[in-house]
Amino acid sequence: MLSKHRFFPPLFMLIVIAGHAQQASKPNILFIISDDLTTTAIGAYGNPRPVTPHIDKLAKSGVLFERAYCQFPVCGPSRASFLSGYYPTATGTLGYTSGRENIGDKKMLPELFKANGYYTARVSKIFHMAIPSDIEKGTDGTDDPRSWTERFNSQSPEWQSKGAAELVQDNPTGSIERKGGNVMTIVKAEGGDLSQADGKTAAKACELISAHKNEPFFLAVGLVRPHVPFVAPKKDFKSFPFQNISLPLQQPDDWDDIPKRGINYVNSIKNKMDEEDKKKAIAAYYASVHFMDRQVGKILKTLKKEGLEDNTIVVFTSDHGFHLDEHEFWMKVSLKEESARVPLIIKVPGYAPARVGSFAELIDLYPTLTQLAGLKAENKIQGRSLTPALKNPRASIRDTAFSITQPGDIYLLRTRNHAYIQYGKDGQDGIELFDMAADPKQFHNLAKEEAQAATVAKFREALQQKIADIKDNDL
Repeated sequence: MLSKHRFFPPLFMLIVIAGHAQQASKPNILFIISDDLTTTAIGAYGNPRPVTPHIDKLAKSGVLFERAYCQFPVCGPSRASFLSGYYPTATGTLGYTSGRENIGDKKMLPELFKANGYYTARVSKIFHMAIPSDIEKGTDGTDDPRSWTERFNSQSPEWQSKGAAELVQDNPTGSIERKGGNVMTIVKAEGGDLSQADGKTAAKACELISAHKNEPFFLAVGLVRPHVPFVAPKKDFKSFPFQNISLPLQQPDDWDDIPKRGINYVNSIKNKMDEEDKKKAIAAYYASVHFMDRQVGKILKTLKKEGLEDNTIVVFTSDHGFHLDEHEFWMKVSLKEESARVPLIIKVPGYAPARVGSFAELIDLYPTLTQLAGLKAENKIQGRSLTPALKNPRASIRDTAFSITQPGDIYLLRTRNHAYIQYGKDGQDGIELFDMAADPKQFHNLAKEEAQAATVAKFREALQQKIADIKDNDL
């Protein structure tokens, strides 16, 4: 009987004909990224609700990374980081740009595939787009044109979609039905999937898979849900009545040991959200994820229909996570677990399904995909290839994950036993230390306890060394 961890050479790497090894065609890359997707919403990561059946199915046939982290829990800098292969602190890309201005002629990940004979296409948001405004206008955002053979935007009305709407933040009287911008407006939209951006994105992705099945392609598909506004066809809300939502456990006086800079920019107190608002927001988030998940299913179904599963590497991930009332926090930006941790599933033909416990970072995608495709990555790329863990899920890629957040001087070092968050370059604005085995919800900050002084000192030193190593290996 074969071991479940046995490595099977990918079909695109080797074909044996009449006893002679021949190189097969280049592998396709299907890169799917959801926007603002927390692992806590996904069945494969432990959510018991039927929110993500298609992503869960992909996870069962691919390799799921249980400890993957973004390098900046904000859309623009996160995407610029993993698409360039560099930490945000190496390039200085801390805002809403593609990062091109900071890397010069070095090749972004899809650009490298393009230079090696691939058809490269972007559908909707891959580099940064402002959501909802760029979707409403159908504009490119801060894209990197050099990376693509073709680019396609998916325009839709977003928060102005027809249907019942409700604003669940900064609206204690309920007098405002809907509002644009980066706020939690809920819309149970009239019309089907094609009335919304992600439905259009999936349709275009399916069309491109069929049209380019006879040439190597790097197809990047950006699904904008569940990024606010929480807009989805009204049918997607039926499975998630807000009355059935259980809110996260809250700890009395939870904020007392959180540094001032660690209180998230959107929170239930500041934004005047009562219990019903919170439940409605979580239910709408799940509905948005459910809608997005259905589009993933359509794309994967087309890949199978066209007979490309045996020659296509599939990646599914998100740019960062999302708070759903943990610590009374909402959205991203914080370096707490729900915001910094990301889903990451990689399916490679010939590799056995598995779950990987090693830490991984999103910048590891650049060297992983180039290695799997037999391409040479740019010099000094700062990611590490995940290929050893794809072959053997017990392999260790990293023992620590590193992330920073706005404005660029708040840092996370995440190890198997601890999460260390430092506010300010010298920790002058506070420190958090959590025992992730005893306190996985991060309620008890141990940083000021005398018994933890040596551990805090060790993390301070490790963080200084990490920052120095990134600088030494920068552009």
